[in-house]
Amino acid sequence: MHDASAANNAAPIDRKTFIAITVAALGYFVDLFDLVLFSILRVPSLNALGVTDPAEVTRVGKHLLDIQLIGMLLGGIVFGVLGDRLGRLKTLYGSILLYSVANILNGFITDVWQYEVLRFVAGFGLAGELGAGITLVAELLPTRKRGIGTTIVASIGLAGAVAAGIVGGLMQWNHCYILGGVLGLALLALRLGASESVLFEQTRTKGTAPRGNPLQLLWPPRRFARFALVVLCAMPIWFVGGVMFIFAPEIGKAMGIVEPIQPAKVIFWAYLGVVVGDVASGTISQLVQSRTRTIIGFLALLAASLALFMAIAPRGASEFYWMMCLVGAATGYWAIFITTASEQFGTNLRATAATSAPNFVRAMAVPITSIWFAMKPGLGAVEATWVLGICCIAIGIIAALALDETFHRDLDYLEH
Repeated sequence: MHDASAANNAAPIDRKTFIAITVAALGYFVDLFDLVLFSILRVPSLNALGVTDPAEVTRVGKHLLDIQLIGMLLGGIVFGVLGDRLGRLKTLYGSILLYSVANILNGFITDVWQYEVLRFVAGFGLAGELGAGITLVAELLPTRKRGIGTTIVASIGLAGAVAAGIVGGLMQWNHCYILGGVLGLALLALRLGASESVLFEQTRTKGTAPRGNPLQLLWPPRRFARFALVVLCAMPIWFVGGVMFIFAPEIGKAMGIVEPIQPAKVIFWAYLGVVVGDVASGTISQLVQSRTRTIIGFLALLAASLALFMAIAPRGASEFYWMMCLVGAATGYWAIFITTASEQFGTNLRATAATSAPNFVRAMAVPITSIWFAMKPGLGAVEATWVLGICCIAIGIIAALALDETFHRDLDYLEH
């Protein structure tokens, strides 16, 4: 058995697995491109719809972000269930279709209420792509190569955010949304003949355990605790994404930076850092053969980078962007987190957990940004960011310390 496992780990990646990695990676590229567009287009799109008062732009922008994140939370649960019941590939394609159509329609809105509806629908669709893709890749690859495959998916996908940062600075806001949707439909047209996960097919054929029941994440208590720890260890990533990236113009102004901070530049530099951090975290995870130690190391790096941001970013716009790049790099353990989420649960619940977990993390931005807004009047935007950030990082480290290590875990098992 040991020899067979070793041979499997040493075997080259076959064509079908390579195609599956490509489809998942390109799907996540389009996913991230569309997801971060709102961060870039928040101000110009709302101005075009007649919302021009800065305070109102911030308020409505947070409201739209909350709606999108709630859509992602609900979509994460629904698409996770579908992933375990209908298959990883069908879920992947359905997710891409839904958010692509929503983003194309978003390019033609004329009122804020239409923006609300389409941000919810787009968020619902965006929720399903990453978890289904990572689950598919993790189940197709041998144990020692899982981290490599999921890192490739996440790194190429995160480059979509960098591309959005470039496009958002060159095109009109509505054209950006249309382009994002068209890219998704183009990916669906290609499809590339990817194959379904063998583990999923085996589980469906056996029919010995319930598949895709989200209530299984809540009971027994030890399984719920496992899911909660997975979510909490990544929560600091969306403190950074939900507060620092999106409200960077407000933070820059509060720091006294004279030159207005441009959202497109923030997204470009921040996600450039995220891509570098993601490749680094995947590589480190393979070298040390540990998911949890890698996550803890990056959380420590995030605390240090946040301190440097507070010290150096106020010097000017250039320093602000560079420090945002550093902070982004420190959040680059996203792929390792999702890989861990997929490894923590059996095949009959894996897609549900791996798809729900990142969207629960994203949804954490709703209370996090609400707390930030509540803290701002008393502490100011800069101090509120610093205090809240350290609290989120401390919670993440405690959660990561309590997680089971899954690097060497065989994924051929069920939850009962």
